[in-house]
Amino acid sequence: MDTREFESRLKEDTERAEAVLARFLPKETGCQAGLMEAMNYSLIAGGKRLRPILMWETYRMCGGGRDRDVECFMAAIEMIHTYSLVHDDLPAMDNDRYRRGRETTWCVYGDAMGILAGDALLNYAFETALGAGNNYLGKAEQEFPEAALSGAGRVWSALSVLAVKAGARGMIGGQAVDVTAEKLQSDITERELVFIHEHKTAALIQAAMMIGAILAGASGSQVAEIEKCAYNIGIAFQIQDDILDVTGDSRELGKPVGSDAQNHKQTYVTLKGLEAAGSQVEALSREAAAILDGFEGEHAFLKQLILNLIHRRK
Repeated sequence: MDTREFESRLKEDTERAEAVLARFLPKETGCQAGLMEAMNYSLIAGGKRLRPILMWETYRMCGGGRDRDVECFMAAIEMIHTYSLVHDDLPAMDNDRYRRGRETTWCVYGDAMGILAGDALLNYAFETALGAGNNYLGKAEQEFPEAALSGAGRVWSALSVLAVKAGARGMIGGQAVDVTAEKLQSDITERELVFIHEHKTAALIQAAMMIGAILAGASGSQVAEIEKCAYNIGIAFQIQDDILDVTGDSRELGKPVGSDAQNHKQTYVTLKGLEAAGSQVEALSREAAAILDGFEGEHAFLKQLILNLIHRRK
C-alpha cells in the first residue's frame, strides 16, 4: 500500500470514527446540561481516534458485517480512553477530608489513587454483573464447541473484554501500579515496568482489537492471536514513547522532551539503554505483523497503520 493510498484510508477511517462518536454524544439538555457539555467538550477535542480505528479494521479483517454492533463499541472505547485522559489532568475535586466519620480514601491513599479506586470499583461492578452472561456463554460453547457465538453472545463476550481491560485487572490496575511506583520514588524492575505498560497502555488496544474480532465472529484461537498482537503493539508503542522522550524533537512531538529524566522516572530506556530498547521495538513489531499475516482477511492497511504507530517520530 503506497503512502497516498494509506493516507486516504486513514482519513476515511478517522472521519468514520468521528461520525460514529458524534452519533453517541450525550444531549446537552435538562438540569445536567452543564455536565453533558463538559463531557462533549472532552470527547470532541480531537485526537487520533486510534482505538476505534483499530477495532473497525480488525472487525473488517475478520469478516464483520453488522456495523451497528461494532460502532457502539467504537464509541464506547473512545469514551473510556477520553475519561482516562481527563482523570490524568485532574488537580482535585471537592477536597473533602472526611466522610461518615472517617478520612476519605484520597486522604489515606493520595488523591490519584482515590480517583483510580473509584474508577476500578465502577468498572468492577459491571465486570462482575457480566459474569452472569458469561456463564450462559460457557454452557453454549460446551454444547457447540465448533459453533460461532450468536450475535447476542458476541456482544456479551465483547462487553466482558471491555470491562476487564478497562478495569482493575487492566488499564486502571496499570495506572495504580504506576502511581504507587512514582509515590515511592524507588527503582522498579523490568517485570514491574512491563506490567505497567501491559495494563496502562496495551490493555485498551487489546480491548479494541479483540472486540473487533469477537463481533466479527472470529474463533477463540483467532481472538487469542489478536490479543497477543495487540499486546505487542501496546508494549512497543510505550517503549517507542520512552525512546522519543530521549531522542525526539519537541517541535515535532508537540510536547517537551526529557521529562522522564527530569522527573527521575524509570523507563525501558533507563533500564536497558537506547539500543536495546530500539531492538525490542523492532522484535515486537515484527511479531505483531507476522500475527496479522496469519489472517486471510484484507489487512494491508491495518498492518501499515500498526507499523507506522510503533515506529512513529511524534
